[in-house]
Amino acid sequence: MSSVALFANSPASLGNAEGQRLPGPLETEIRRIYELSPLYAQRFPLHSEPLHWGCYLEIPVLSKEEIFERSHQAFFADYRDVEKGLEENRFEYENTGGSTAKPMTVIMEEGWWDAQATRAYLASPILRQFAGKAHRRCILAPVGCSSHLCPYTDRPFPNRYHNGTVFLNLTSDPFAFTATEWDRVARELQAVKPDLLEGEPTYLSLLAKELRQRNISLPSLKAVILTYGASSLRHRRTIARQFPIPQVDLYGSTEAGYLLVGTPGEPLQPVEDNAFLELLPHPGAPDVFELSVTTRGRQAMPLLRYRTGDLVRRKPDGLQLLGRSGSVFARADGRLISSADVDAALPDSFDCWHHALIQTGPQRWDFLYVAERAADAKAIETALGQLLGEGQRVAVMRRRSVPPSPSGKFVLFKPL
Repeated sequence: MSSVALFANSPASLGNAEGQRLPGPLETEIRRIYELSPLYAQRFPLHSEPLHWGCYLEIPVLSKEEIFERSHQAFFADYRDVEKGLEENRFEYENTGGSTAKPMTVIMEEGWWDAQATRAYLASPILRQFAGKAHRRCILAPVGCSSHLCPYTDRPFPNRYHNGTVFLNLTSDPFAFTATEWDRVARELQAVKPDLLEGEPTYLSLLAKELRQRNISLPSLKAVILTYGASSLRHRRTIARQFPIPQVDLYGSTEAGYLLVGTPGEPLQPVEDNAFLELLPHPGAPDVFELSVTTRGRQAMPLLRYRTGDLVRRKPDGLQLLGRSGSVFARADGRLISSADVDAALPDSFDCWHHALIQTGPQRWDFLYVAERAADAKAIETALGQLLGEGQRVAVMRRRSVPPSPSGKFVLFKPL
């Protein structure tokens, strides 16, 4: 095991270090987090001497399961102060479950979410022009994506439009939207004339299809932001046909904020000012790591060495996001397969609005897809069978819909 932790941050962001000393900015943030939250001193006391890598590596990694067990209140010395802050709107709270069944309560200081989003915009050459400036944005995502940050009550438009943003959907399964509901979404988009369209890729893929069928264009749009879930090449192609403008991949979570940004389908860059991104080695794959996050500048519920559960492949020009640790498949020869590998293996001529590859047995998989016309099932079965390895069999099925997970997000690749 290395005596020095590996980070995705640039040397300029991480800071210089001498010998086994921690870089100054990292040590400063760690000590600030210890001062803010009693949780960390209870788990692992720090000495007052300068920190070295050996000490840093002894700090136990924080898991989502531990936050569930201890509860969010463990982050605060006196939770009554937080309750008063919530009443006075100095704090905000969100309940997020992501892809898990258990909800996590996240406390954040007022303004933190907007501030870290602005820093993420500044880290993107495409979104930088909108950071801190007035612009119009429409969001189409799961209604439970972030509680009151994503208001989805059935207030009539334009009462759902505030701070330059309108949240378009009132329910969470876009495959269940009626024609009348899509008409409403289209009218609101035309009324807002957004600069940015943001959303979960499957939602946006279906939106592109519906607008294309209605012959509706949005000439005001300058960029599409893919977030809340992973996108496939087919999603991005469908969206690009209707919106021939730049696409931005923005990855993060409610509890940690925005962490990575870049061009969809290409390696992503860390949002340096939002977090230190540690790369924890993944067993049996020297180029694959699990993300561990230490937030920067956060006051309420700061995270230190928080294991996100996301796997990345380190590339010379950034990080390739592979998905959750449970959403990669290990072949018999040890090779790890992710949804990006599925994308690359599918025939280039294959076109659809959404697809999902789901393992149903030790050697059985279902490939479900929603498309205008039937695909060459044999070609897909052969390509995916070769990708997954010897003995793996794939059944290809065209469907009218593929349901989302309970959180409202869509899964592209689901091994057992």
